Amino acid sequence: MTVNGTTKVTASTPAPGIPFYTPTQPTAPGAVSPKNTKPVPTLFTPLKLRSLTLNNRFAVAPMCTYSADDGHLTDWHLVHYGAFPLRGAALTIVEATAVTPNGRISPEDSGLWQDSQIPPLRRIVDYVHSQGQKIGIQLAHAGRKASCLAPWHASGHGRAAGKDVGGWPENVWGPSAIPFMDVYPTPKEMTLEDIQGLVRSWADAARRAVEAGFDTIEIHGAHGYLITEFLSPISNKRTDQYGGSFENRIRLLTEIIKAVRGVIPETMPLLLRISATEWMEYAGGESWDVPQSIKLAKLLPELGVDLLDVSSGANNVSQKIDIHPYYQVSIAGQIREALKAEGKELLIGAVGMITNAEMARGIVQENDGKVEIDEEHGQKTMADMVLIARQFLREPEFVLRTAAKLDVDVAWPVQFARAQWPKGANL
Repeated sequence: MTVNGTTKVTASTPAPGIPFYTPTQPTAPGAVSPKNTKPVPTLFTPLKLRSLTLNNRFAVAPMCTYSADDGHLTDWHLVHYGAFPLRGAALTIVEATAVTPNGRISPEDSGLWQDSQIPPLRRIVDYVHSQGQKIGIQLAHAGRKASCLAPWHASGHGRAAGKDVGGWPENVWGPSAIPFMDVYPTPKEMTLEDIQGLVRSWADAARRAVEAGFDTIEIHGAHGYLITEFLSPISNKRTDQYGGSFENRIRLLTEIIKAVRGVIPETMPLLLRISATEWMEYAGGESWDVPQSIKLAKLLPELGVDLLDVSSGANNVSQKIDIHPYYQVSIAGQIREALKAEGKELLIGAVGMITNAEMARGIVQENDGKVEIDEEHGQKTMADMVLIARQFLREPEFVLRTAAKLDVDVAWPVQFARAQWPKGANL
């Protein structure tokens, strides 16, 4: 191969299609080894989304790291994101990346509103591809939760970042002029012109993501950020075509989906993350809830969405969540079951408190009778993919460790091959 004008001759086959030398992985880390002779749980089978094939059902969920330089990712991010595909994650999704400068949660958030932000992302994309894995990016606008300090600077629920630290508290947007809480900026109610411009910005960011080489894009419609704020009748008090009825409250989201789908290749899968409930049902008033999420989910296939990433909450400080290991996974299962009942083709991703091998296996296991599954939670397939966040921060090798615990023979990176756990090791 030729790197920087120099031809390299090596016994190792170079990884193809990337601008630096590294040996190719004969089998992508975390993919089932050709040596495996035992039944393979669904968790370690490939998943196809349009033209994209993932080596297993593990995805690294997008997690903000508040470490970008004016929206540009750095070497820190290359090291951070590189750890997961090297250790077996089939899909890594880059953190919430703002489509406009005022759409960042903090001044240190990732951005894709200008072309100079493409090359740092391309470096990360190239590295992930060099390991035989796939990478996506989550495009976002923080809405009324923008211009805040990184969490390690804030006390309690966070507080506004003023102009003195690079914030923009006077230019925070929302569907209505209702702050998230009193330590957050009061948003400006968006005009129709603002909304139209924002939809164009989302499309422009999607074009840049394609140019950077990403395999997929996720639209962030969860966790109390701008799209959630429009979906919720609690935070959206508009009286125009973007407020009031269910159809009006989902209008911004559907316009964004159409705009993004219109500029990305037909072969590229499109993902959407939502908060399936605000956890405000107890209050008795109208809020965004699971029945509305199911109603929305049924519309997504025709809009060109391929996978719904089911999260919840974070749009109201008065939310009451009954937290237990399956508190979000069970909602994903409800939505998947409702879609299947009507023959709707939409993949479902589950996220939240997925911390061990048995749980991950049971969530996606298809009941083919070949693999013994957890009796309590594995009888019904809850999702097609597990999106894992904090557990990957604790254990970047979670995929490899899960494979060992489930006695599945998967490939390790060739550079780490001598470090594999002995059979029967106490993990």
